[in-house]
Amino acid sequence: MNDSAPADPAAAAARRARVRAPELIGKGGWLNTGGTELTLADLRGKCVVVDFWTFCCINCLHVLDELRELEEKHRDTLVIIGVHSPKFVHEAEHAAVVDAVERYGVEHPVLDDPELATWKQYAVRAWPTLVVIDPEGYVVAQHAGEGHAHALAKLVEELEAEHEAKGTLRRGDGPYVAPEPVAGDLRFPGKALRLPSGNLLVSDTTRHQLVELAGDGESVVRRIGSGERGFGPDAFNEPQGLALLDENTVVVADTVNHALRALDLSTGAVTTLAGTGRQWWQGSPTSGPALDVDLSSPWDVAVFGGKVWIAMAGVHQLWTYDPETKAVAVAAGTTNEGLVDGPGDQAWFAQPSGLAASLDGERLWVADSETSALRYVDRDGAVHTAVGTGLFDFGHRDGDAGQALFQHPLGVTALPDGSVAVADTYNHALRRYDPASGRVTTLATDLREPSDAVLVEEADGTGDIVVVESARHRLTRLRLPEEAVRVESVAHRTQRAATEIAGGALRLDVVFQAPAGQKLDTRYGPSTRLLVSATPPELLAAGDGAGTDLHRELTLNPEVTEGVLHVSAMAASCDDDPANEYPACHVHQQDWGVPVRVVAEGGTERLPLVLAGMDPQGH
Repeated sequence: MNDSAPADPAAAAARRARVRAPELIGKGGWLNTGGTELTLADLRGKCVVVDFWTFCCINCLHVLDELRELEEKHRDTLVIIGVHSPKFVHEAEHAAVVDAVERYGVEHPVLDDPELATWKQYAVRAWPTLVVIDPEGYVVAQHAGEGHAHALAKLVEELEAEHEAKGTLRRGDGPYVAPEPVAGDLRFPGKALRLPSGNLLVSDTTRHQLVELAGDGESVVRRIGSGERGFGPDAFNEPQGLALLDENTVVVADTVNHALRALDLSTGAVTTLAGTGRQWWQGSPTSGPALDVDLSSPWDVAVFGGKVWIAMAGVHQLWTYDPETKAVAVAAGTTNEGLVDGPGDQAWFAQPSGLAASLDGERLWVADSETSALRYVDRDGAVHTAVGTGLFDFGHRDGDAGQALFQHPLGVTALPDGSVAVADTYNHALRRYDPASGRVTTLATDLREPSDAVLVEEADGTGDIVVVESARHRLTRLRLPEEAVRVESVAHRTQRAATEIAGGALRLDVVFQAPAGQKLDTRYGPSTRLLVSATPPELLAAGDGAGTDLHRELTLNPEVTEGVLHVSAMAASCDDDPANEYPACHVHQQDWGVPVRVVAEGGTERLPLVLAGMDPQGH
């Protein structure tokens, strides 16, 4: 079989089970269609990839980027449909979905499904999940996680050939209608930095530029970058974090380029400090010469202990860049997603997205967005949690740190008194945590998706804070009040329904089949990995830990009736062509957080999770 078409389209069709695709429904309606309400009947004759995503999820953002090349190459035969399926309360707001579609440059129709109606119809269990529908309206494949672009490309080519031969392929333009461009100096800015000159540097993320503003936060001094996606001396790709390395050098987290860049403030020249432009995958080096090591969605940067610390959101870790040796290394985190404190090499993070060194140099504050937590690293490299409890608890609650709640914070700012301001993004608020009192208060509300803040101190000792209001496309200057404003407490849990399970034994099966034309890569030992844990840890009496089999017998604690199973799976496959001495290999990986409830009757004794290559019925 060659790479462009199957040897026998009829045989390919016979191998695939034919399951009729459920209709696409969602109360939020459709985006990027010019107001047209789409149905599956409208898509008949096209190859369709349905992308279940939510905009808080870094893996979902990776998939959006993976799909761009496929979308462009097969524009006349393939339609990608995004189904936005929210985790956080804020993500169920229609206006927030509209913003996210523009923010991340989504160039295909998106169904806003705030009540997860289509998610349930397709039996989806994880963000992201990709479902492939053939031109006759049948589901032919489902993939969970990222890293499936190669398999999708081969399947789409196979479907094109098969349905061209049957006469069921319809070529021509798809239903995507581009929105009208919007004018303005900034568009979804991400992070900001006060320069030695007193000016402010802002990452104008959606326009792939840096913008230097005067001290008033409004007057444009200059723009840096072409404004087009790219990885060259005049191009960025959704830049985010900024840190001052010295009086003349700014380190830039060039997020979608998976790189750190350096901006020379005197000349405006941009060079690369770290990263190759490729995304890091399991098994890749985690230390070495900075320009030789892959990174994964660096979201923020800060100087702490003489090194540049990197919030590596894509792999749930903190890395460092040493400007003396020009090397990178992992500093904290295991790549497992969750909230676990302790020594750096044992701690778990979940999309760390904001960093700030305390003014006394004793702590590196971390906004750990997916756990809605404020955490910090001490001078010994140990990780601690100040506020937050885990992946599924969030809200807006002031008070004692043990009870306080955030909702997906993206930024942190160290304040002169030792406290820290938190850009509480999905609560549209600026919050403050005081380590001395152990309490959280609210400094300001009615902000719109604040993603960062910059302290501006005056000569008389007073200070303002300049907040990046990302979804209002502006910087907002606030006076730091002497007393915090209290707001009504709100608490939430993720709205996904819990899986009802029987007590005692539970069979966990991660279903993986290598995509067509590939096989498991066993040249150097096992090619799969499975890691299982639980919140609370007492939920599992047996079966937690790591292993190489993609199935596990779990034993549930009968005294714990509710919790979350955390499952992380990885499989590596290579092209199955004996004539190819150096086959291309591909890593498939996904993390699941599965809410479970133990019930007396009717609970399942088997939990299947689809990693790749299967249809929803397990065929």
